[in-house]
Amino acid sequence: MSDFSTAYLQDLKLLLDSIDVADIDRVIGIILDAARNDKQIFILGNGGSAATASHFACDLGKGTVSQFFDSSAPRLRVIALNDSIPVMTAYGNDLAYEHIFSQQLGNLVNAGDVVIGISVSGNSKNVINAIRLANERNATTIGMLGADGGALKALVDHDIHFKDRHFGRVEDAHMVCAHIIAYAIKEIMRGGNQ
Repeated sequence: MSDFSTAYLQDLKLLLDSIDVADIDRVIGIILDAARNDKQIFILGNGGSAATASHFACDLGKGTVSQFFDSSAPRLRVIALNDSIPVMTAYGNDLAYEHIFSQQLGNLVNAGDVVIGISVSGNSKNVINAIRLANERNATTIGMLGADGGALKALVDHDIHFKDRHFGRVEDAHMVCAHIIAYAIKEIMRGGNQ
């Protein structure tokens, strides 16, 4: 088993080394601009990417707050669309699973908001539909992708793309990027360098 573990870690290190840091910096800037302009940030994904979306939203929403009991302290308005099981199952049952995110965004997203779709394949129909709606509403769209980027690669304004088909490694890499983004924003917001 140690051979498998060693190989997995070596492949993950290579994958992380492949990322263009400018892509991460660009996303940090987009999220900071959203905060400065009182815009909302929506994050979504399926399966392991749903877990990443929830974790990312938690880190951005809570982890970046400098003064919890100061109502004037800057805060990010961030929502993970995969966090409400009742809403997702209602849309999935009454319409179709491919609309569980776009229908939620239809109630919430405005021009200038940020929508982050996380998908290893880049071909999840519910993520694609959400990004299409976000584009129609003039939101800024970001994809956290794997494999060849799928259909999402051509739909998003910006992406962080790991060209690997192994779902585990790509999900690992996405979470590392989410932590880099959240902790960089935390440092900037807590230091007052907005």
